[in-house]
Amino acid sequence: MEEKAEQSLKETNRLEKRAAEEAKRLAKERERKKAYLAREQAIEEANREKERKRLEKRAVEEAKRLEKEQARREAYFARERALAEAYNAKKLNGLEQLVD
Repeated sequence: MEEKAEQSLKETNRLEKRAAEEAKRLAKERERKKAYLAREQAIEEANREKERKRLEKRAVEEAKRLEKEQARREAYFARERALAEAYNAKKLNGLEQLVD
């Protein structure tokens, strides 16, 4: 009978030890998952920040490009206007000389 009690005690101790090890394993697994999710979240946040900066930079560059294009267009039309005025002035001057 004493042998059965001793064997039962050993079995109980083994089961308790196994349950404690399982609890430790589960706790470690939870910590690993938590750390993994934290890393993933940090990566996602960094990627969002990079994307935000890229879009911001792109918007600034696009605004500069449009401003430059507008200035180029205005300069072109100013040259065309100056040429047309010079042509008209020359033409008018030529007509005045014919009249004299």
